[in-house]
Amino acid sequence: MSAGQPDSTAIRTALWRALHVQVDDAPPVLADEIGMQIAAPETLWRERPDMHPEGTRGYRAAIVGRARFVEDLVAERVAQHGVTQYAILGAGLDTFAQRRPEIASRIHVYEVDQPATQNWKRERLMVLGFREQTWQVFVPVDFEAGEAWWERLRWAGFDARQPAVIASTGVSMYLTRAANLATLRQIASLAPGTTLAMTFLLPLDLIAEPERSRHAAVYERARAAGTPFVSFFAPDEMIALAREAGLSTAHVVSTADLTARYFAGRSDGLRPASGESILVATV
Repeated sequence: MSAGQPDSTAIRTALWRALHVQVDDAPPVLADEIGMQIAAPETLWRERPDMHPEGTRGYRAAIVGRARFVEDLVAERVAQHGVTQYAILGAGLDTFAQRRPEIASRIHVYEVDQPATQNWKRERLMVLGFREQTWQVFVPVDFEAGEAWWERLRWAGFDARQPAVIASTGVSMYLTRAANLATLRQIASLAPGTTLAMTFLLPLDLIAEPERSRHAAVYERARAAGTPFVSFFAPDEMIALAREAGLSTAHVVSTADLTARYFAGRSDGLRPASGESILVATV
């Protein structure tokens, strides 16, 4: 991995999104091959073990399902509530600004991530012919140096007096309960009407077999790679945490909810794996 390049999880997510378009039946839940182009994987990337079309079906379905949900939420909040700010915490290779300019150009899209990663991504976007837009704002935050994402976001022009959509996917499991609570409290201090969508992992005992064993193996690989998952929440625990943080409303979108919304009636029977849910909360 070259200096500044996103970590393997961000690249894998981008490739799974592309794999969904390439191997699953039409219509795609989310059509995104731009992230793959940014990642510029090796020619035979689809032969990687973690890209096996059958072995990764549930995981890539979960990835595109949660992304589609968040983007639909943004579209709804912009169209019906006049929201003009969308902040993506841990943006990685997110491509909303490139794929959805009809929405992104009407708002400010703030991408929060490590400085070196963002510099690398911006260079790759230029190589691919994507011009930088004033409404796409890169917010570099050196988490390892203890920089506060909120302060950097504010300095980048984010207006805490105006409602926003805040998205945090694939992040909460790496943070302690205390760190997750601190993040929720910061979001609860934003303008009324602000909406948060944050994914979280369920405890293994809430996941049915055979998926429980598969998830346990994934968690072990993450630990061995030096990026262990440290936080798991039952849905009622996550709602309680949101209430403790001061958020006014909170509910959980489950795998079953995503399946009913985006995967019903598919000819290929594609379904997202269980094990992850989404907290949707408002200020």
